[in-house]
Amino acid sequence: MTDTPARLLHLLSLLQTPREWPGSELAERLSVSARTIRRDIDRLRDLGYPVEATMGAVGGYRLVAGTAMPPLLLDDEEAVAIAVGLRAGAGHAIEGIEEASVRALAKLEQVLPSRLRHRVSTLQNATIPLTRGDGATVAPQTLTALAGTVTGQERLRFGYRAGDGTETKRLVEPYRLVSTGRRWYLVAYDMGREDWRTFRVDRVSEPFPTGARFTPRELPAEDAAAYMARSMARAQPELELDVTFEAPAEFVAGRLPTHLVPVPVPVRVEGVGAGAGAGAGERCRVRVRTADSVEWLAVRLAMVDAAFTIHGPAVLVEYARELGARLGAAAGAGDGGG
Repeated sequence: MTDTPARLLHLLSLLQTPREWPGSELAERLSVSARTIRRDIDRLRDLGYPVEATMGAVGGYRLVAGTAMPPLLLDDEEAVAIAVGLRAGAGHAIEGIEEASVRALAKLEQVLPSRLRHRVSTLQNATIPLTRGDGATVAPQTLTALAGTVTGQERLRFGYRAGDGTETKRLVEPYRLVSTGRRWYLVAYDMGREDWRTFRVDRVSEPFPTGARFTPRELPAEDAAAYMARSMARAQPELELDVTFEAPAEFVAGRLPTHLVPVPVPVRVEGVGAGAGAGAGERCRVRVRTADSVEWLAVRLAMVDAAFTIHGPAVLVEYARELGARLGAAAGAGDGGG
């Protein structure tokens, strides 16, 4: 193989398999001399690939972990598997890696051949997840379009539907994507309003990168998450959640959602000792400020799988009482129909 770039890519593809390659075997695979293999290994090292060599009769070359992540070569099956996984992750975000997942998906889908893109879409459309998030669904194509303009500092046009149903067209300078675990938001500078705005991504339609580059403006907050939290606090009043669980603090903390407010914050769980009555176990009390709806809170509290008492707010107490009555009536109707 006389084409050096093609040979280097082939060599790199071989080294990225988890094994050690004798120099003679690499030379035979690439139809070159052992000296050429040594030169190509040096070229890969110059490019940042940590190739380790071992001496001796059974020595050879292998790719090891370095100080930085080098580019990877993926075969068709690997590329499809990663793209499907990242698309699924975009709809069911994992705390701490949400935006990075979308950026990676944007990069991968940009270079996927059409045949693989079709396979990814077919597999995605044919798969129904067993569990779903609590927020509205977002098309992965929309997320990747937004992520691409954030990374490329490219102005973006899109249609936007407000909470009251009003449809508008927006031209923005996208700053960051923020995930709450339930919903995705875009923090951007709105050119038409001449001010910063947050947009729910599930209400964005027909995103169109304009190709016009921009220099990012200074955000009037410490970071995008802080700005969005401040914007959400202005948009809706917070509730003072106060609940006692008949379970240990560690048990409750492990089952409560970490996103009780628009951005991830720690939930304060305090152990309060044993409950009243014979055989009562350890209890804990949860107090936190949240901007979530009472409907969502009631359901999530019930999912902790422990007895609990809601001390406040009053609106949540009333809703939980009504919800319990409806569920009880539904269960009774089901028994009667049997």
